[in-house]
Amino acid sequence: MNRLAYLCCLALLATTAAARAQSAAQDQPPGELVPPTSASDFTAGQLDGVLAGDWRSAKNRARDVYRHPKATLQFFGVRPDQTVIEITPGGGWYSEILAPLLREDGHYVAALQGGSDSEATQDGQSLRQKFAADAAHYDKASIVSFDPKAPSLGAPGSADLVLTFRNVHNWVMADNAPAMFKAFYAVLRPGGVLGVVDHRAAPGASLESVKQSGYLPVAYVEKLATAAGFVLDGSSEVNANPKDDRNHPKGVWTLPPTLALGDQDKAKYLAIGESDRMTLRFVKPAAKAPAAPSH
Repeated sequence: MNRLAYLCCLALLATTAAARAQSAAQDQPPGELVPPTSASDFTAGQLDGVLAGDWRSAKNRARDVYRHPKATLQFFGVRPDQTVIEITPGGGWYSEILAPLLREDGHYVAALQGGSDSEATQDGQSLRQKFAADAAHYDKASIVSFDPKAPSLGAPGSADLVLTFRNVHNWVMADNAPAMFKAFYAVLRPGGVLGVVDHRAAPGASLESVKQSGYLPVAYVEKLATAAGFVLDGSSEVNANPKDDRNHPKGVWTLPPTLALGDQDKAKYLAIGESDRMTLRFVKPAAKAPAAPSH
């Protein structure tokens, strides 16, 4: 579906919704609400199709129960006609969802960390191999590299969304976080959205006390974003995990999927599941209209 067809589809959905609402109003008792059919419903349907795609590995599908991809992406406002940059996508867990979703009418960009980091290099190679091996789903996806000490993610104002999943703690430990958030701000258009998911520290915990654990105070992440110019637009508990008490021998890496202790207490940590996570949506303020000339 090209962009014109996508927009026509949305218009048709809106027309159909109005007709259904009028018909339902005649048939339903007063006070009954008629479910709307809208662009968000259309996107939900597209997401359902992608999440059920047979190109997604069984191992990755098994983590849907912890990562709640549909609800998370809907909270961030992802649509199939947008330009979305995912920062350091690792092995491509979200790439398997976002690249096919955006393939026809939008654009998926994977931003990979350059430099000598061995894990980042390995992840980048794996992602390129994944894309090359499945042109039907990844041929229109792009890959850009950035220097985490002086990051640049693309032309200023060129992205609708920037998404980062469980990466901020790494930048905090490397003292690169402020530069990364400034780069997010620069590449987003006015009104664009930054979506952040990361491991959430216990309420009241200081940054220094948890910095090496992989968990972060929510207030600190909000401070990083607002210092770069963003405005907090919402938070969600979709990725919360009340079973996670955050008190683990190897920090967040004690839990799945890493299971840093190996078989030691493995059943215990599998029962907890993946970490308790914050899910935050920030907006780059829209450009102010020029003031009217005085007379």
